[in-house]
Amino acid sequence: MASSKRSRAATPSRPKTYSRSGNPAKRPVAEARPVTVGDWIGAARPRTLPLAIAPVLIGTGAARLSDPAFHWVIALACLAVAVLLQIGVNFANDYSDGVRGTDAHRVGPARLTASGRVPARAVLVVALVFFGLAAIAGLAIVIRTQQWWMIAVGAVCIVAAWFYTGGKRPYGYNALGEVFVFVFFGLVATLGTTWVQVQDLPQEAWLGAVCAGLFACAVLLANNLRDIDQDRVGGKRTLTVVIGRRATQILYTAFAILPFAAVVYLALFYPIAWLALLALLAILPAVVIVWMYREPKELVVALALTSLGALAYAGGLFWAFIG
Repeated sequence: MASSKRSRAATPSRPKTYSRSGNPAKRPVAEARPVTVGDWIGAARPRTLPLAIAPVLIGTGAARLSDPAFHWVIALACLAVAVLLQIGVNFANDYSDGVRGTDAHRVGPARLTASGRVPARAVLVVALVFFGLAAIAGLAIVIRTQQWWMIAVGAVCIVAAWFYTGGKRPYGYNALGEVFVFVFFGLVATLGTTWVQVQDLPQEAWLGAVCAGLFACAVLLANNLRDIDQDRVGGKRTLTVVIGRRATQILYTAFAILPFAAVVYLALFYPIAWLALLALLAILPAVVIVWMYREPKELVVALALTSLGALAYAGGLFWAFIG
């Protein structure tokens, strides 16, 4: 008996590893402490929420160019749709990536599903609740504006949000994530905000929509650059995995800087637009980090700075359009 005990004691314990089976219930719990409200807030990924606010600001400012009156109720409803949909996407990603096992070795903050501390079904329910709230806010906009065809647009947004990482063949796993964020968090969010307020789409709305989409793509690239090694192991073929680090750095820089060329053009007609250049105070440090980082976790800062820069940029255009 003593010999057996010594044998067991001398055997080094193996570090816990996460299974890639996709079943979070079979993974060891990473932390024993109970889940807090802060954990749920973190899972909503607050760093990404400025990307939901930015297109609504630009779209509302562009609407003022067609109608001097402010449509605050509709604008606030658009903001609710954008933010709720963004949170819903974030929880859906937490759920889908967690059950697939692709979040098991992530560098950023731990996800609820992947950590095993929250049942996957609970995270899924929360995601569906936020999608439902976004749908209710969108329906209120449709009823008020009588733009019934927008119901189809809203439905497409929710379906696209789910299949980003959900379903059997998520397009976010096949280098199409940037297309999704450009279209839905750039074009649709900005142009939709302008249209439901004034039923018109001035060129400023189109230009602002493209810029909002570029910033959203830049944030996604920074995120995927941080996770490139883990995504390769997990079989997640993001655009970054496909094109590699250097090409991602170049593409990120282009997406983050190109919107400022639009500022130069818009400032010819709206001088206050020059204020949007203040966003470079956040964007330029982010670009430096993307090129000079040594540890993947440093890219979390670049992601946050890019997101805040997008919001500052949108605020500058909003002020320029309503001034």
